[in-house]
Amino acid sequence: MQILVLGSGAGGGCPQWNCGCELCQGVRNNAIQASPRTQSSIAVSSDGVNWVLVNASPDIRQQLTENQALWPKDTRHTPIKAVLLTDAQIDHVAGLLALREGLPMDLYCTDLVYKELCDSFPLIPVLHHWNGGFAHKNIPESGSLSFHLDQTPTLDWHAVPLISNAPPYSPRRNYPKQGDNIALYIKDRVSGRSLLYAPGLGRITPLIKTYMEKADCLLVDGTCWQDNEMEKVGSTKRAREMGHLPQSGDGGMIEQLNGLPGKRKILIHINNTNPILQEDSPERRQLQAQEIEVAYDGMTLTL
Repeated sequence: MQILVLGSGAGGGCPQWNCGCELCQGVRNNAIQASPRTQSSIAVSSDGVNWVLVNASPDIRQQLTENQALWPKDTRHTPIKAVLLTDAQIDHVAGLLALREGLPMDLYCTDLVYKELCDSFPLIPVLHHWNGGFAHKNIPESGSLSFHLDQTPTLDWHAVPLISNAPPYSPRRNYPKQGDNIALYIKDRVSGRSLLYAPGLGRITPLIKTYMEKADCLLVDGTCWQDNEMEKVGSTKRAREMGHLPQSGDGGMIEQLNGLPGKRKILIHINNTNPILQEDSPERRQLQAQEIEVAYDGMTLTL
């Protein structure tokens, strides 16, 4: 199994276009040791030829341009054969519009996510006008049931329900239901190795803990260092309120990952306010001391 990290940032990326915080300005001016980040998305392949895009960020055109494995090999061709969504957040679905020239294409998501994209944020009806648009393939979100994608014949996929939040535009905002947010547990039947991908993770439930313990590599929510860190840039939102478990503090992501020895542990979906973006920060050194990595755009994984 091959994984390309197309985007490692949270909504808005870093630098965020309308943010003049110390981190964003430092990235713009090359004044700090930190790399720019686009909004989170990965691509997964079982053969290095055919790829499944997991979440379609608003930065998808830039991400495809910067990853040679995803370049067309012929006139009017794309190695991307399907899209899979973990939720209906704008920073995970707005890129569907940019994929319209490559339609029709399969779209894997839960029924609730598909309904959001038909009604509350109606991308699906709009995109139907391009060669019929996306063909919905429902995925079970029980966690216990595996599903298969024709595009990745040697991979077993599991959709694991998460406690997070529905999008701000959703009628279920602050009242999410099962199916609004999933993690992905992906196992390669050839290598026997597995990945857990969870860019939006608000609480560690017994079910998600089970999959964290099973996976060989964890690519998990690294949005905020502290629950209230966004207050420093004038926001009233807290990490947990948005559906993201902060790294620090009792029960935080660091504590959860420290209880999983022998795993490769990587944080993704990093917000522009998070001090771990700065590579020589005390917070980054704390992660390094505990063998926790920070994803970056262009990172590749082979399992």
